[in-house]
Amino acid sequence: MNNIAHKVAYITGGSKGIGYGIARTLLNEGMNVAITSRTMEAAKQAAGALSKDPKRIIALESNVSSLESETKAIEATLAHFGQIDVLVANAGVGHFSNIETLSAHDWKDTIDTNLTGVFNSVKAGIGALKQSKGYIITIASLAGANFFENGAAYNASKFGLVGFSQAIMLDLRKYGIKVTTIMPGSVSTHFADHIPGDADAWKIQPEDIGQLVADLLKMNPRTLPSKIEVRPSNPGK
Repeated sequence: MNNIAHKVAYITGGSKGIGYGIARTLLNEGMNVAITSRTMEAAKQAAGALSKDPKRIIALESNVSSLESETKAIEATLAHFGQIDVLVANAGVGHFSNIETLSAHDWKDTIDTNLTGVFNSVKAGIGALKQSKGYIITIASLAGANFFENGAAYNASKFGLVGFSQAIMLDLRKYGIKVTTIMPGSVSTHFADHIPGDADAWKIQPEDIGQLVADLLKMNPRTLPSKIEVRPSNPGK
């Protein structure tokens, strides 16, 4: 995997935020990418902004909470590129509320997207990744190690994702598949309806996570950083 040019990455939730930043970095590194979004309109808009070359990027509509939807998206990626070398399980949502007011809908949406969604992406892509001896990168959060008030749903999803990622790392390395989970702190994104601006300059930027992913892919394959915490160097006031 050291030479990543012409390799293929499948990125969930790639229409904005961290997924978009990863897609842009990997395209700049010479890779081809497939990005998904819950709507085709958002996926196509992002793909058009990332690259004008349809041979290098495809936009796909997929809801990670559905195994059938993810399976179709993986199949479309294979039909277009012929292979998948990297799966970046990035799609995520955040609902934050006290347990007394946390709705069953928001709980289910958080778990179905952030945890079951990653299971679905991995299940759909595992065959292709066994063929390529590829790489799975899950985007967790420092919220997967540090609990906080009003974080019951989000903490549960990210704690679960960290455990899931580390377990499948042990399951899959015998096939030559590497698994890393990245646990970012504050990132400048549209997450939870935030609008990024100048006040977010102190935060991790999406392209920083993209660079981290590229560095992981180019690392000597004998070494596997299986879990990485990353946070702003100087937290905002």
